Amino acid sequence: MNDSSNRVRLGRPGWGTRFIIRTLSVFATAYFLPGVELAAFTTAIWVSLALAVLNVTIRPLLILLTIPLTLVTLGLFLLAINAVVVLLASDWVEGFTVHGFWAALAFSMVMTLVSSVLEGNVRAKVVRA
Repeated sequence: MNDSSNRVRLGRPGWGTRFIIRTLSVFATAYFLPGVELAAFTTAIWVSLALAVLNVTIRPLLILLTIPLTLVTLGLFLLAINAVVVLLASDWVEGFTVHGFWAALAFSMVMTLVSSVLEGNVRAKVVRA
């Protein structure tokens, strides 16, 4: 057997896989993080959808409007933008409650970490030639 018959293919998971990962991340983060309440697992699906829509529409506008502040803070202001997006999602989705800015900031940071770890586990696949 040739060593090239087994290859590791690194690639970004598809949209559906990332949506499932993000939904699981929302559910797990809300379950363990104080200050964030989630009514049911189906609510986590709606939160993931709301976050996806907000990240595509509102977040780029906020980033564009706050470029000077982001540059001065060396990018740390992007964390505040993420927290604002989470707060907007909590206003949109009934059954998803975030108690304040700091809870939203913690939620966005932990959820990003959990999503990254899960996506990293899904990303590496062994492909047989």
